[in-house]
Amino acid sequence: MTRLSRTDLETHARHWIAAWNAHDVETVLAPFAEDSVFISPLAKQVTGDAQIIGKDALRQYWTDALARVPDLHFELSGTAVDEEAQSVTVFYVSRAGGRVRHACEHMRFREGVQFLGEAYYGSEE
Repeated sequence: MTRLSRTDLETHARHWIAAWNAHDVETVLAPFAEDSVFISPLAKQVTGDAQIIGKDALRQYWTDALARVPDLHFELSGTAVDEEAQSVTVFYVSRAGGRVRHACEHMRFREGVQFLGEAYYGSEE
């Protein structure tokens, strides 16, 4: 059974931020399971459904999102790691399209693979 250590989960958070800042969708997707689920209120605004299911659907959603906000940039604020639960919550500041807001994404892993991501967004600055 593959279990991620606290260091692995913290490293994942830093790599996730770096991949988004490089606008590298394939690197963002690399740890995801093929049948993963992503939940986001922004997804609902764009697709009509807050849940995006499957790696291919995520690829399309995030590729389209980056085309809409080519200036997207994240700044890591911190992490909350639960090694026992195999989860990490990444806290960050999102800058995109002239908007600045605090956000976080909760990520769950099974056998070292991400099967769930859920994004939360604060108010704009």
